[in-house]
Amino acid sequence: MYQDDKEDTTIYKVVVNHEEQYSIWPIERENPLGWKDVGKNGLKQECLDYIKEVWIDMRPLSLRKKMEEMTYST
Repeated sequence: MYQDDKEDTTIYKVVVNHEEQYSIWPIERENPLGWKDVGKNGLKQECLDYIKEVWIDMRPLSLRKKMEEMTYST
């Protein structure tokens, strides 16, 4: 049996970093340094669907702020 053939029953949590970038992490593991929980847990696809819904601007926060500054300074 290939790894892809096995059903993934791992429960994940959605995490976000200071740049407002999202990822998923197994719920039983400690968050990676610099990432915090957003309060959404579930199966992998549920978490990915949540991220797709809320992460509408993929640019890092620092880039969005810089672009906003440039818009107002012109």
